[in-house]
Amino acid sequence: MAFSSLSIPFVSKPFTNNLGVRIGTSPAECLAVSITKCSKSCSSDEETAQCTVSGNCKRRALILGIGGALTVNSFPAGPLLAEVKPDNYSMFVDKADGYSYYYPSDWRDFDFRGHDSAFKDRYLQLQNVRLSFIPTEKSDIHDLGPMEEVVENLVNNVYSAPNQIGDILSMQEKNIDGRNYWTFEYILTSPNFARAAFATIAIGNGRYYTLIVGANNRRWRRFRDRLKVVADSFTVMDI
Repeated sequence: MAFSSLSIPFVSKPFTNNLGVRIGTSPAECLAVSITKCSKSCSSDEETAQCTVSGNCKRRALILGIGGALTVNSFPAGPLLAEVKPDNYSMFVDKADGYSYYYPSDWRDFDFRGHDSAFKDRYLQLQNVRLSFIPTEKSDIHDLGPMEEVVENLVNNVYSAPNQIGDILSMQEKNIDGRNYWTFEYILTSPNFARAAFATIAIGNGRYYTLIVGANNRRWRRFRDRLKVVADSFTVMDI
């Protein structure tokens, strides 16, 4: 498998603005999130803020249980199921909709409007992962435009609410089995709190896939690496 790496400087400017089975496996270095135009409303309560996204998605699938300069990287990764399983993670697989990802095994699934699947921490609602997709005629994320421009537009015009300022921390591109993924880290700051997250986008099966996993910014340093496992595990499968 070919291996390539690309790092470029990028200065981020703030903007205002199914079925169940259990197996063992591990996250690959694969990140996927699709661009989803959405309308969002966020409350100021840092523990109960919920963002709603409009869209048509169904829920449930196959759950597999298992015990400022900005850098841009590009490199391939091996298949998700070929790696050693991570401890304390479970796996969600939706064969019908063609995707899978890991999530902390102590999280619980919940309904997040406009999303196909979602899991959250038992006590901290802002600490969650959710997956959505929309139809597209594009065949690859490169068809969207330059990564820097696409990510900047997503963070500041799609993911952020009108009262939030977006700040992009990093970007990464990966190729897994011929499919390209973009993953980026960002912070959305509101007057009362800030939320940090990883987002991964990919295109496949005639769909934009978007996975977002994040937490309150005050806890980001503590939980960042744990949540990156989730972002890195996202994989799109052919259906």
